[in-house]
Amino acid sequence: MEVNSDRRDMIANAVALTQDLIRCPSVTPADAGALGVLERVLQTAGFETHRVTFTEPNSPPIDNLYARIGTAAPHLTFAGHTDVVPPGDDAAWSRGAFSGEIADGLLYGRGAVDMKGGIACCVAAALDYLAAHGGQPKGSISFLITGDEEGPAVNGTVKLLEWAAARGEKFDHCVLGEPSNVAELGDTIKVGRRGSLSGTLIVEGRQGHAAYPHRAHNPIPDIAALVAAVLAEPLDRGSEHFQASNLEFVSIDVGNPAWNVIPGEARARFNIRYNDCHSEDSLKALIEGRVQTASGNHTRARVIWEPSNAGVFITRPGPFTDLVVAAIEDVTGRKPELNTGGGTSDARFITHYCPVLEFGLVGDTMHQIDERVPVADLGRLTQIYRGVLERYFA
Repeated sequence: MEVNSDRRDMIANAVALTQDLIRCPSVTPADAGALGVLERVLQTAGFETHRVTFTEPNSPPIDNLYARIGTAAPHLTFAGHTDVVPPGDDAAWSRGAFSGEIADGLLYGRGAVDMKGGIACCVAAALDYLAAHGGQPKGSISFLITGDEEGPAVNGTVKLLEWAAARGEKFDHCVLGEPSNVAELGDTIKVGRRGSLSGTLIVEGRQGHAAYPHRAHNPIPDIAALVAAVLAEPLDRGSEHFQASNLEFVSIDVGNPAWNVIPGEARARFNIRYNDCHSEDSLKALIEGRVQTASGNHTRARVIWEPSNAGVFITRPGPFTDLVVAAIEDVTGRKPELNTGGGTSDARFITHYCPVLEFGLVGDTMHQIDERVPVADLGRLTQIYRGVLERYFA
């Protein structure tokens, strides 16, 4: 697609803003100036901005940004996060982890893909749209930006949404710029996510000397049998929009450093990624039932569940999905797959307030050494977001 001079300016702005954001080493929970970069750009364009800090016991305070222009409906919000995971060994990077350097058509840096690049593209697209329409949208455009997505996610988007709702903010639709694409820009839109639930299976035994097993009860064979029983049957066969749920044991531990002691307790930690065949309560009941049946009268076992804020959700196909698909096809020539795979994201919070779609860059280098994005993809993503805005407010 040929890019006119005005669009070249828009794309250049997206690239420059990506670099500015990457140069802020905002490893969770540090902001390192990233939100300030966005706030200044948005204020200059006429957005009303709010910096809001939330706190919670046993977790770090997190700074967040909300910005809006316009007062009428429809209200389209873009969401994202400026925090990033640690870069690892900086010496292992071919370019500095926070350099924002461009080489051979690739822009390097932690957050280039996940997801400072996506944020920069939607901001550049919004500013270009406003410039073409007299500085005001035919409705409202806003940004929900957190610094807590890569961390515990308790002082970020979930609280920023609550804060906005208390102010009377109403969102009609949301685009979350997470790196949704698998291999090429335009191949995938995330329209939902499976839920995530974690727990610990605990089996009680009786500690004793390894030379006198008749005086003890070893919980290790019991927990091995229970693990097998829990995994013996699939949780489900999948559903119309979701792959099958899966339960993965991630550790089995008895905390025993000695060679001659039979342990008194064994623990197995697990995580479940579940689809819309289950609710959190029905899933707990299913697992506890399997444990109880397999335990019979001879094994003392119980499950301790971790708190979860990651329920299953889906944004079903409709006019908003069609609009985003059309914008993607117009730029890339590809019709994206509507997908619900992968891990969790802040979309799990946004779905309680409005329909949300996730569409951003290709995620193949996120969280890796030498995280990088093709500069051309930044340009194409900015044009896609620009097309979404034009269609949305048409």
